[in-house]
Amino acid sequence: MKRRNFLKLAGLGTAALCFPDLGKTVDTVSEKLRPNILFILADDLGWMDLKCQGSTFYETPNLDRLAARGVRFTQAYAASPLCSPTRSSIQTGLYPARIGITAPACHLQQAQLEKKLASGNPNQKVLNAESLTRLKPDYFTLAEALHGAGYATAHFGKWHLGHNLPQNPDDHYEPKDQGFDSDFPHTPGAPGPGGGYLAPWKFIKDPPLEAKPGEHIEDRMSTEAAQFIRTHKDQPFYMNYCAYSVHSPWNARHDYIEHFKALTDEKNPQHNPLYAAMVKSLDDGVGRLLAAVDETGIADRTIIVFFSDNGGFAYPPKATDPEGFENMPATSNLPLRSGKASLYEGGTREPCLIVWPGKMKAGATSDILFQSTDFYLTFLAMCGLPPREGLKFDGMNQVPALLGQGAVRDRIFCHFPHGSSRQAEVMPGVQPGTYVRRGDWKLIRFFADNDDGSDRLELFNLKDDVGETKNLATEKPELVRELNALITDFLRDTGAVIPVRNPNYNKTAAASDPLQGWKARNCEALVKDGALVVTGRGVAPFLGVGTGKLTGPAVMKFRTRSAQGGKGKIEWLPPNRTVATAQPQSVPFELAGGDWQTINVDLPAKGPLGILRLYLPAQQQPVELSWVELKAKGKPVRWNFGIK
Repeated sequence: MKRRNFLKLAGLGTAALCFPDLGKTVDTVSEKLRPNILFILADDLGWMDLKCQGSTFYETPNLDRLAARGVRFTQAYAASPLCSPTRSSIQTGLYPARIGITAPACHLQQAQLEKKLASGNPNQKVLNAESLTRLKPDYFTLAEALHGAGYATAHFGKWHLGHNLPQNPDDHYEPKDQGFDSDFPHTPGAPGPGGGYLAPWKFIKDPPLEAKPGEHIEDRMSTEAAQFIRTHKDQPFYMNYCAYSVHSPWNARHDYIEHFKALTDEKNPQHNPLYAAMVKSLDDGVGRLLAAVDETGIADRTIIVFFSDNGGFAYPPKATDPEGFENMPATSNLPLRSGKASLYEGGTREPCLIVWPGKMKAGATSDILFQSTDFYLTFLAMCGLPPREGLKFDGMNQVPALLGQGAVRDRIFCHFPHGSSRQAEVMPGVQPGTYVRRGDWKLIRFFADNDDGSDRLELFNLKDDVGETKNLATEKPELVRELNALITDFLRDTGAVIPVRNPNYNKTAAASDPLQGWKARNCEALVKDGALVVTGRGVAPFLGVGTGKLTGPAVMKFRTRSAQGGKGKIEWLPPNRTVATAQPQSVPFELAGGDWQTINVDLPAKGPLGILRLYLPAQQQPVELSWVELKAKGKPVRWNFGIK
């Protein structure tokens, strides 16, 4: 298949890899003797969320047992601080900047397949990238590579790299289109367990999954996955077990919550019993998988890897948190700074456990630099398989390092062209930027963040300051220039979409009007935790805004979350209304309860839109808005309140 030309090793040093000489690291293995691969990926699990990583509150006996059987990596990184980009890097061995999937947008209806900047509004200082919403089928995935080598392949759990729409027969974005023989449970692009982890499951609709009321999705999924292991014990298999845990919504077994309530110590940075219960269910599922491997007698020929797609949610709680947990951040990544969606260490440094029987020392730790882009080539090498001819990768074959032959890479990159300085006030590091880590040094370039519109640079020595508390950029200008040049080369080579200063930015308006022109009626509307939180204070709460010279027909899109869901409508009141249009015109919509969703509403308006009103079902519970976009005849407008 066709690929872009990547940098040679001399271009970005060890950050990009051409063909690895697999013959020097792993002998050719006959098909019958090839090892199985059990790859377990947690969702939003933080670096400190395992007992073997240092947690003194969470209980993870099965994951701790896994660590004792293999090697625990202390400096392993996701390629992005958010989920879909990291998942794309695992299946392709490429950086998200190159692929174009830079945000968790792959559940959206629209198939956005081209890299570009998103439109902005005067309240937005920096124009962000518009992420692709599908992993293009022309990539030759890790699953396809192993399937082609005779492996039985199965995907369990969250995919979030694209879904097929019934009305588009040419769509090929789901696990079965990308090299997997099976996909359980099949969901229409769900980014998380919307509505909760306990049955009945609202996010599984295609087809509906029968379950006992209260059954935990992780229990059901791991039971099905364990059965796959037992059924395929006599042939090589590759299982992609992508847990939904511990992504929002915050929801868990009641008995587990009560168990951890008795152990809570508010002096401990990690003290949320609800989140602890969610971690325990994740660990239960891992235990079922390990039991299946052991009981079938295939442990000595099964590679097992545990990883997380991005950092833990370590911020103030959401407005939709369950009663009793409103004042508790889900977790803490300390001593790492910040968490999910951040370019600081808490956003991308991940727990990583690798078991390779007979090859790696059990119970050991390793400080080699590892990144999610490396799994592709490393897995092929561990199985004695060459990569497909003609492909090149950003990831590296880490087998020499795994075998104790010395470090393979000395640098990694992360490009995150999303967020804002306003979000960063609550969630540090959640703003558009790129970082390079080389050795102990890490340089972050925050795009167009200085007052004059230039990039802001932060330099840290992670060996001495893992919490990134002291910016050394002014003290080491030569090192800053050297590392910044590496970032520039990386961005150029990957064809990254680079955020730029918004030429229409109105600093005064943005500071004085956090609602960005919207007016709250019969409701309270506050920008909080990276979202606009709307809470009803009367009948028919709505947000209103003037649309200026925009004319219809138009399309209004918005990203929202509501615990219970409900009905709403979009209403417009054209200026200079005639008798025929004396009454407002409107189009209804309905929100599903649970996780974040994007709503698209066609507005069959004729002529100027006038005043636009967004009615939300916020009478019973708050409704969150991440962004609102209006496309009409004229210039499109977008209001960004947060990124989800």
